Amino acid sequence: MAEAKVTPEMAEEPQDAAEAAALDEINPLEAELADALAARDEMRDRMMRALADAENSRKRAEKDRRDAQLYGGARIARDMLPVYDNLARALNAANEETRAAAAGLVEGVELTLRELTNILGKHGVERICPEVGDVFDPHTHQAMFEAPVPGTKAGEIIQVMAEGFMLHDQLLRPAQVGVSSTPASH
Repeated sequence: MAEAKVTPEMAEEPQDAAEAAALDEINPLEAELADALAARDEMRDRMMRALADAENSRKRAEKDRRDAQLYGGARIARDMLPVYDNLARALNAANEETRAAAAGLVEGVELTLRELTNILGKHGVERICPEVGDVFDPHTHQAMFEAPVPGTKAGEIIQVMAEGFMLHDQLLRPAQVGVSSTPASH
């Protein structure tokens, strides 16, 4: 029998075939690894987003809880303001003669107004009490009218019709005031 001679080309063919077979095995593994890494990255991204959403929800719930604690009584406080106004008007309407004739009644109204003020204050409600001559502040005052008044500057308060009220840092009701416009020429 004759020996077959192995030429370099023949020797490379099986090697190339073996490498090709190995590469065929590696390529699917590399593709599988790439897919697994992509899936891992996608899951990591989704997990990070879910964690961020959970943290945002926690913070939002905490803020809502604090707001409810601070401002939960805003509706009832706002509903009590006309009671305050009526008691204050009753006291302002009582002249010296009425005060002397009905001292007990006037004292009862004063005590009731003081108690209402204390209760509102205990719950964070503060009065806004502008004075005549103060500068109009659109954040805490509501201009009910504007009139030229000699001896005043434009934007000065010339009359206070009703006090305003704040609940912590939230405006419940602006103070109702009259404001001076530019004084009229004489």
